[in-house]
Amino acid sequence: MFYWLIDLSNTVPGMGVFRTFLNVFRYITFRTGGAMVTGALFVFLFGPWIIDHLRLRQGKGQPIRSDGPQSHLLTKIGTPTMGGLMILSGLVVSTLLWANPLNPYVWIVLAVTLGFGFVGFYDDYLKVTKQSHGGFAGSIRLLLEALIALAACYALVRLGRQPFSSSLVLPFFKDVLLNFGWFFLLFGAFIIVGAGNAVNLTDGLDGLAIVPVMIAAASFGLISYLVGNAVFSDYLQINYVAGTGELAVLCGAVLGAGLGFLWFNAPPASIFMGDTGSLALGGMLGSIAVAVKHEIVLGVIGGLFVLEAVSVIVQVVSFKLTGKRVFRMAPIHHHFEQKGWTEPQIVIRFWIIAVMLALAGLSTLKLR
Repeated sequence: MFYWLIDLSNTVPGMGVFRTFLNVFRYITFRTGGAMVTGALFVFLFGPWIIDHLRLRQGKGQPIRSDGPQSHLLTKIGTPTMGGLMILSGLVVSTLLWANPLNPYVWIVLAVTLGFGFVGFYDDYLKVTKQSHGGFAGSIRLLLEALIALAACYALVRLGRQPFSSSLVLPFFKDVLLNFGWFFLLFGAFIIVGAGNAVNLTDGLDGLAIVPVMIAAASFGLISYLVGNAVFSDYLQINYVAGTGELAVLCGAVLGAGLGFLWFNAPPASIFMGDTGSLALGGMLGSIAVAVKHEIVLGVIGGLFVLEAVSVIVQVVSFKLTGKRVFRMAPIHHHFEQKGWTEPQIVIRFWIIAVMLALAGLSTLKLR
């Protein structure tokens, strides 16, 4: 919306006084900051109303797993879920206000985010209405996610320049590309679906998922800005992808909306993110990583999410093959709960890990 003011100032007579001021809207950095503030204010202002509305509609709130930590049956019962609606509302409003509406990358990533959010919303809806943690069939959910991710990857490959758009870029090497051809669609879809479900698995304690998501969003906001800038990408010897700089505005919107959500999600949480938010935000991070050709770096910056997902895979495989469990409980944050760590200890220590991994991932921009 604000982006159109620039064209308006150039066409309407008498707007010369404001033209210099309005030119500031051309700067991605300014609009990223604006999106961050807008997202935070939106969630701050409308968050209480959304929480009250969800609490009234959901009654008993999110069902708590009986096979999970027993303390959750006492401390978290009755808390409403679908808090991702708060984040997505702030994200969409601030993105529409501040991003360039003609940029296709913004619409592709936004489509993945909302598509995954809809899948998560339906899963949350079934859990709440049936008061069961089962949701709908995992195979169907994965299929829907895969279709959304495949469509997004196809659009990204067609949008970029060949063969670069269908290649995997290796960190630390400025000229090494692995051209996957059209098999890149499967690889990219795997990254997006994997990121969505990894964030979903991480969302098990108050504030545990949202802060690492914000850290990853801030990191990829910087990466998007640098990759989409011909001067900076040439200086850093990273591959230039025209148009992706605008994704920094979307990342700023996530950062702002996430800060607003954290206000209500801080322990003890007034609302849970739910699959509505975790799937959407994970899918968003995955699609941005594919768009800016930093899929491997996502595995480093989002290493905490990878660790959570791997802990579940290891636990399941070990139990099926040997009948023994590697961890006391999976995902791994529950393992530390069973070892006696308090919830704030786990959450803050995982935040510290997320910051360190983000710094490690960002270091790949210069180490070439």
